Amino acid sequence: MGRILVGTCSWTDKTLTHDTDWYPKRSMSAAERLKFYASRFPIAEADSTYYFPPSPELTRGWVERTPATFTMDVKAYSLLTGHPTRPDSLWPDVRSAVKVEHADKRSTYASHLEPDALEEAWARFEHAVRPLQRAGKLGAVLLQYPEWFTARGSNREELVAVRQRWPDLPVCVEFRSPTWFATPEGRDKSLAALRDLDLALVVVDAPSVSRLPAVVDVTSPSLAVVRFHGRNDATWKGTATTAAERFNYHYSRRELSAWRPKIEALAERAASVHALMNNCYQDYGVRNAADLAEVLEGLAVIST
Repeated sequence: MGRILVGTCSWTDKTLTHDTDWYPKRSMSAAERLKFYASRFPIAEADSTYYFPPSPELTRGWVERTPATFTMDVKAYSLLTGHPTRPDSLWPDVRSAVKVEHADKRSTYASHLEPDALEEAWARFEHAVRPLQRAGKLGAVLLQYPEWFTARGSNREELVAVRQRWPDLPVCVEFRSPTWFATPEGRDKSLAALRDLDLALVVVDAPSVSRLPAVVDVTSPSLAVVRFHGRNDATWKGTATTAAERFNYHYSRRELSAWRPKIEALAERAASVHALMNNCYQDYGVRNAADLAEVLEGLAVIST
């Protein structure tokens, strides 16, 4: 049985830090919050790295502020997964490499950059997470692809390019397009591609309106990841005003209990399972993470 780590996809959302009393003080510094969080959970996903790429100094700080056995998953920068990216989040020299016809646009996409500049962005992200990897604290880099990243040939080639760029980084992949698993044949093809590349599949629990199936399977012997997005159909399609409100959903104990045999099945095939609550609205995520750890009691669950 592999080890199971339970935590959340953010420890810094404002609805948690300012609208609840989960943290002892609202005036805590970022370092104090991380230290407090890490005293209660063995794993966290850093989502701020999706909006602004991390620096090695930032990740070294995470290493220093967490226990020796702590694990961090790091969400890949939006530019690397085909999402719209804020131009002011780019490194200055990379921003200067945006093609002239795209220089004044509100959002930057990977295709807007010269090829060398895009490869430099991939290399810098890898360099930034190395302090976590050297300390034995890097769980995985999460590549969360958008709904328009469909199961076509060019996107399958992009997965191959990921492993070519990052040959020794642990990577997990979350598809937001249901096309990857729309048919039994397509499902088998997608899972086989991930296995060939040693990319861990992210199993999702998501609102039914997303049409995303919970494909409980293992594509890397070292890692399986489950991300719980809540089941709020009303906000999934972008009707929420903030990212936190999009995941405004609190799981019942019964809903979480239904996941125990699925997570156990993953742990029978993967050395480590990361079960992460992404319903980071107010204290829903941290409360449900604690609930899930209790539901999984008796399995190889690691808690602080």
